[in-house]
Amino acid sequence: MPTPPTDRPHRLTSAMQGVLHRMARAARPALHTLTPRQARMAYAAGAGVLEINRPALPGVLDLGIPARDGATLPARLYKPVLADRQPVLLYFHGGGFTVGSIDTHDTLCRSLAQHSGCAVLSLDYRLAPEHRFPVAANDAWDALAWLLAHGSTQGLDPSRVAVGGDSAGGTLAAATAVEAALRGQALALQLLFYPGVSAHQDTDSHRDYADGLVLEASHIQWFFGQYVQSREEREDWRFAPLLAPDTEQLAPAWIGLAEFDPLFDEGLAYADKLRLAGHTVDLEIYRGVTHEFIKMGRAIPEALQAHRDAGAALRQALHPTE
Repeated sequence: MPTPPTDRPHRLTSAMQGVLHRMARAARPALHTLTPRQARMAYAAGAGVLEINRPALPGVLDLGIPARDGATLPARLYKPVLADRQPVLLYFHGGGFTVGSIDTHDTLCRSLAQHSGCAVLSLDYRLAPEHRFPVAANDAWDALAWLLAHGSTQGLDPSRVAVGGDSAGGTLAAATAVEAALRGQALALQLLFYPGVSAHQDTDSHRDYADGLVLEASHIQWFFGQYVQSREEREDWRFAPLLAPDTEQLAPAWIGLAEFDPLFDEGLAYADKLRLAGHTVDLEIYRGVTHEFIKMGRAIPEALQAHRDAGAALRQALHPTE
């Protein structure tokens, strides 16, 4: 990883600068220089290094969710209390559609369950390049359909459901929320941490933050090259929710963005799109931090604040009478 650009460090928090310099000193191979299998292993090995201690919860259960093609998708259900009819967040992990898993996002999902008082169902959707577009989007919808139809068998309340995710998982959450609205299915919230929502990476933030700030332009190009194979696929709203049709029933959104992130401008554009269409949007900008910061709570105070903010948004949306 290159040294952070010298014209920006004073605008990064001191903690964020420290993380970037430690990453630069470690000099680990960039994910885009590895095979997908190697990249998954490398991402998994580093996923917990800067995370908070794993919150203990009274209920954690691994289960399988059927996909439309007969596959069984691993998932993990987190319950902050052992009670029936719990509201639930269906969560999609980040990783450019190519890396990441329910294990790499285990601590984050535990934290969201703890802060929100809601159950969290984390999905291991299938990854590229073995499973290219639109498999991940289909898996995301199939998981939501299963949750709505069968969630009560796991002590969940299908009438109080949110979708959420970070980065590529935020893409999947946003697209799933759109599909739910198109099908007339009401959701309580879409919880989006720095989602990818644009067909093309041509904004100022993609240019300004292309190097040295955790997520680089070369990483994005490599990730997307694994998942989408044509301009038509890139411009499908299931990959680029900025291009999605507007719908009256679209769930309200909580969007959390990192200031120094290539995806920053498209996240702002998505918030604007939803607001202009009359949808409720709660936008939080975390200053002085980069992409992936929500998984750096041991070093980055803003990560802890983002966990609390997201938990509060979920509690308000899913426990409206409290």
